[in-house]
Amino acid sequence: MTKAEKAGFVIKTLNDIYPTIPIPLDHKDPYTLLIAVLMSAQSTDVRVNQITPLLFERADNPKMMVKLSIDEIREIIKPVGLSPAKAKAIHGLSEILLDKYNGEVPATFEDLESLPGVGHKTASVVMSQAFGVAAFPVDTHIHRLMYRWGLSNGKNVVQTEKDAKKLFPEDKWNNLHLQIIWYGREYSPARGWNLDKDIITATIGRKSVLDEYYKKTSRKK
Repeated sequence: MTKAEKAGFVIKTLNDIYPTIPIPLDHKDPYTLLIAVLMSAQSTDVRVNQITPLLFERADNPKMMVKLSIDEIREIIKPVGLSPAKAKAIHGLSEILLDKYNGEVPATFEDLESLPGVGHKTASVVMSQAFGVAAFPVDTHIHRLMYRWGLSNGKNVVQTEKDAKKLFPEDKWNNLHLQIIWYGREYSPARGWNLDKDIITATIGRKSVLDEYYKKTSRKK
C-alpha cells in the first residue's frame, strides 16, 4: 500500500469504529477547555476529569480564578501532577486574559501560545475543539500510531504533526486526531498491546514493528 492508500484505510476504519467522537476532556466553554488541556500535560484525561469539577466549582472563569491564590489552585489540582507550575500558569494566564483579552480566550495560535503554560499542542486542541479551526494536536498515542503505521518516522512530535497534515485532508483533521487518540487507547496501547484486536496496525503496520511484536509474543509462548 502507498502512504495515501494507508491514510485512506485509516480514515475509513476509524469512521466505522467511531462514527461519533467523544471529547476526552470535560468542559463547557473555551476557558474551561484551555484549563483542562493545560492540566492534562503528563497526566491522564481521566484524572483531569476527576479534578476539574472541584476547581471549576470554585472558579470557572478568569475573574473568579484570579481571586484564588496560586497556593489554593495548587492544592486543588495536586492529584494531576506538576501542580506548582500548572497552578502558576493557570493564575497567570487568567490575569492576562482579563488584562489583554477582556476575559475571553483568544482564537489564534499566536495569542494562545503566548500565554503561560500553553504550548503548541495545547493551543492546537483549543483551536480545534473550542473554535473549530483545523488543527492536528499530536499526543503520545498519535505519535506512537503514526510510527507503528509507517506514516511518520517517529523522531519527534513536530515531524509527526507535519507528516499527519500532509497525509490527511485538512477537513478531516479535527475528527481524525481524536479518533486516533481513542483508537490508541482502546486498540493499540503502548503496554498490553494485542495485535489481534488492532486491525489497522495488523493491516498496514510498519514491517519492523510487526516483526518485533511477533518476536516478543513468540518468546512468551
